Amino acid sequence: MPSAIYPALFFTVAMLVNTGYFLLGGLPLLILKHDEPLDARFVRGFFNVYYQAAFWVALGAAVSYALWGRLVFALGAAVLAAIATILRRRLLPVMLQLGAQIEAGKAGAVQQFRRMHATALLLNLVQLVVVVWGLIALSRSLSA
Repeated sequence: MPSAIYPALFFTVAMLVNTGYFLLGGLPLLILKHDEPLDARFVRGFFNVYYQAAFWVALGAAVSYALWGRLVFALGAAVLAAIATILRRRLLPVMLQLGAQIEAGKAGAVQQFRRMHATALLLNLVQLVVVVWGLIALSRSLSA
């Protein structure tokens, strides 16, 4: 078994831990009323850290899987890194804009921010399911 398996598994576990931690950490934040500017800034910062961490662990997994010769898994991890980058660039500016609208007292801004928060968590859950599915597929390919 090549030594590249160890970093690949390390980064895969890191993806699971990162995704699970931020999913479980983000759920309780939904109880915030989001009517305070500080709430919106905190949630936005929370997702900023998540997307940055998700990018780096997925990139590490992609490189590790490529070195191991598991190109399908390398491609999958690279796609997850790209998705983290896209979501960070798309969702965080909208959260910033909605936070400003909340601060200005615009009607409906709180509901839009809560929907954005819930959507980000749902996307996080989808990522977790994909990583777990990939890990199951990897274990089956190793045992075959």
